[in-house]
Amino acid sequence: MNFLEQEITVTKNDLDDLNHVNNVIYVQWIQEIAKNHWINLVSNEILNNYYWVLLEHQIQYHHPAFLDEKIKIITHIDKTEGVKSSRVVKIFNKETNKLLVTSKTIWCLINANTNKPNRINEEIKKAFS
Repeated sequence: MNFLEQEITVTKNDLDDLNHVNNVIYVQWIQEIAKNHWINLVSNEILNNYYWVLLEHQIQYHHPAFLDEKIKIITHIDKTEGVKSSRVVKIFNKETNKLLVTSKTIWCLINANTNKPNRINEEIKKAFS
């Protein structure tokens, strides 16, 4: 399985009125790591000919994160089938390894030339495995 791991530090701009990371920020981090994973896995030809649209997003908040905490975000592709791909993202406190958030997103592959769904080809499946 092909994983991508990124680390960030919580900043003041990430906080909500309760002084912990805002829910929207977690969603942004999930989207950002998904994009970075895709870019790191496939060729420029694939990047120029396909893109993903989000169909479904499930997120579970386990524990809050606070200012200056070091965060570890890990993602991988759980399953690909037809035009859809399922991605898992887990967000941890890097220092304690406490699980903060789990997410599962369902994405649809789109052909950039037709702007219509496209079956996930073998090259993309291979990159994900």
